[in-house]
Amino acid sequence: MSLTLPFRNSYAELPDRFFARVRPTPVEAPRLVQLNEALAVELGLDPAALRSPEGVEVLAGNRVPEGAASIALAYAGHQFGHFVPQLGDGRALLLGEVVGRDGQRRDIQLKGSGPTPYSRGGDGRAALGPVLREYLVSEAMAALGIPTTRALAAVTTGEPVFRETPLPGAVLARVAASHIRVGTFQFFAARRDVEGLRALADHAIARHDPAAAGAPNPYRALLDGVAARQAELVARWLLVGFVHGVMNTDNSSISGETIDYGPCAFLDAYDPDTVFSSIDRGGRYAYGNQPQIALWNLAMLAGALLPLLGEDDEAAQASGRAALDGFGPRFEAAYHGGLCRKIGLAMEREGDLALAQDFLGLLAEAGADFTLSFRHLAGMAAPDATDSGMEASGAVACDAQARGAQQVGQGARALFSGLPGFDAWAVRWRQRLEDEPGGAAGAADRMRQVNPAYIPRNHLVEAALTAAVQGGDYAPFEELLGVLSHPFEERPGLERFTQPPAPSGVAYRTFCGT
Repeated sequence: MSLTLPFRNSYAELPDRFFARVRPTPVEAPRLVQLNEALAVELGLDPAALRSPEGVEVLAGNRVPEGAASIALAYAGHQFGHFVPQLGDGRALLLGEVVGRDGQRRDIQLKGSGPTPYSRGGDGRAALGPVLREYLVSEAMAALGIPTTRALAAVTTGEPVFRETPLPGAVLARVAASHIRVGTFQFFAARRDVEGLRALADHAIARHDPAAAGAPNPYRALLDGVAARQAELVARWLLVGFVHGVMNTDNSSISGETIDYGPCAFLDAYDPDTVFSSIDRGGRYAYGNQPQIALWNLAMLAGALLPLLGEDDEAAQASGRAALDGFGPRFEAAYHGGLCRKIGLAMEREGDLALAQDFLGLLAEAGADFTLSFRHLAGMAAPDATDSGMEASGAVACDAQARGAQQVGQGARALFSGLPGFDAWAVRWRQRLEDEPGGAAGAADRMRQVNPAYIPRNHLVEAALTAAVQGGDYAPFEELLGVLSHPFEERPGLERFTQPPAPSGVAYRTFCGT
């Protein structure tokens, strides 16, 4: 079967100092272990052709298709606050861009495709576990409605990669609106390459903010667009309990997508100070710090863009500060509005935000599970979740549709056992729901549409990866992927996918996948 990929690589049309032209390093025995057929169709690609031997060779990097450019992008970045002027794609190659059925242009990149000039002594390869983690979590984020890179395919290489121990190697075919990062702008700013900076900004405007081209200051409009997308993105992270783990500027995409799933994880018990990454010893990228870090990263972008923002230093700095000042209100509008919707409030009323924040305070005090608490709160909003049901205690119910709103109400109440403050809060909340369209019943339905039943719980992800990596058993991975593809739709028989880890699994740590 002939494989045709309608590639163009507009980034490769930029000057040579923007990237290095590198061919992927062939692998010994490529084998397709996962193909995202739905995404392939969205991109206008033929899944059957991608599954063919020729297609697998392309996805593994053994064959570069016609029209592809195969380049490693140069960028810099602040890593845990320390600036590194030379980073770049050390184990990834951008093949090119395709225009999907929706008319949107997207990059296709191979991750784990071998060394590049930016590898800094690394082997340029990826292990199977991190590849499957990124596949699983990025697809779960997409199903949750959160802007993200996507996973097109995972291919094993038939070769080991050597970390602490030998591990099976793999290549991820990743899809993104682009791979331009805050650190990409920092790369040119650090070299005082204003011509390169302008060329990059013009390319980014054409790709992500075409309306900015007609603005009085297109580069300020670009910065405003990036800030707005980042504000919305981080708000959505917080609303589902997602912790990125390494929000370095080289991991911050100007497209507003979540990118680079290394030490990422999801909250179980609600605690704003939660850190999962083994290397984040100071808590720089803790769950609750993510909005401030996003703003810090934007300040680094504004600093890089200063030569383009004004006619002189004073005007440029004033323009940059004004753009940064817009981040806070945008973030607060997205986060506060989303938080109120999570407790069923669609109409804005005075005191709504305080009511929602008081609930978060109860979660923190109880050490309650973030996802379960909001999901089960919907059961308490339903008209048949009576006050006596609200006050009952017992095992946490798992399936609202199967067991009924009464049991879910009991399950929610059990999460706050021993906290008398919750009963008083619940009375205030139920009274407020009566002012909503459709009353409590309408609120319950809306809550189930924004509060997921299923997230990539850390212990479930680890179990699926362990089965695949150590035993070659992909069934748990595929089952979990299927569950996460419909996160808001509760289904009988999937109760175990809603449950937090056993106490022995609470002290969870993630590690970089390099």
